[in-house]
Amino acid sequence: MTWDRFALLYARVEADLAKALQRGHGLGLSEYRALVQLSDASDGELRMQELAEAVGLNQSSVTRLVARLEEAGMTRRDLCSADRRGVYSVITDEGRVRLAEATPTYERSLAAALEQAHADPALSRLVTAVRS
Repeated sequence: MTWDRFALLYARVEADLAKALQRGHGLGLSEYRALVQLSDASDGELRMQELAEAVGLNQSSVTRLVARLEEAGMTRRDLCSADRRGVYSVITDEGRVRLAEATPTYERSLAAALEQAHADPALSRLVTAVRS
């Protein structure tokens, strides 16, 4: 079934990406993805709920994720001026530096993981589709 092959491909690629980012930069995959989302956002900030949706986490998990990023100096929290209940996560200069350092590792690891998966006959057509 195609869905099962997709799940297998996804799990393999995610595992390789997570290992490479942790080993090379001390970043978890969710932390890396959060930095990417914040970096791409206008003014480098997203509401916590928007960030949770963008990285595929629930509210509780993204709160812990942001706490780790803050502790490392990669993000900071800011209150919404229009709605004092709204909390934003904002990427810092340190977060941008760490993201820039980790991105080549992410891209190399993604390419290598897809190349390895492409060699598996059960996954080769799916990898070709993902690459396009």
